[in-house]
Amino acid sequence: MKKLLFVILCIFALLMGAYPLIYVFVEHKNTFLGSKSLEILQNTIWKTAFFAHIIFGGISLFIGWRQFESKFRNKYVKLHKFIGKFYVAAVLISSVSSIYIGMYANGGIVSSVGFVCLGIIWLITTLVAVVYITKGNVVKHQQFMVYSYACTFAAVTLRIWFPVLKSITQDPGNSYIAVAWLCWLPNLLVAYLINKKSAVAG
Repeated sequence: MKKLLFVILCIFALLMGAYPLIYVFVEHKNTFLGSKSLEILQNTIWKTAFFAHIIFGGISLFIGWRQFESKFRNKYVKLHKFIGKFYVAAVLISSVSSIYIGMYANGGIVSSVGFVCLGIIWLITTLVAVVYITKGNVVKHQQFMVYSYACTFAAVTLRIWFPVLKSITQDPGNSYIAVAWLCWLPNLLVAYLINKKSAVAG
């Protein structure tokens, strides 16, 4: 069951990691950008932050899952470190960008706060993980990287929760507001349970 869940996580991560490519092949009016006002779309800073967020967020999602397999980490130490540095750099760019674009989120102040909180927690957990590994604390580093990737994985859970809630409630607006929180809070709870189980097993 554990291996099956990991495989499912990997598949979702790879598929959603490639999501930014949709903006190359699909007209922007038929994407998420179609829901934004002309004023926001003409804001160069917002548009730059948006593309930085989805591109580097996609990269972090695409490569991050590989780091959680112990056999891989132990066998390819240098590659693990290289991917880790690349992941951290991608998260730093994407999280900071997400904090900015979160202030313009659809759904008003409630969804904005949800997405901004996600960006801040994503940034902090990743930086704390880096601090711990520089101090040689591997256990804490791994725990905070689990939290970090739980935030990264919000890109996947958002796209699962939203259509489900929308189909149940027939209310896209309020569904999106709820998803601004549901896409990451349960993820962090799962991350906490994973870390707690690992601590007990260790």
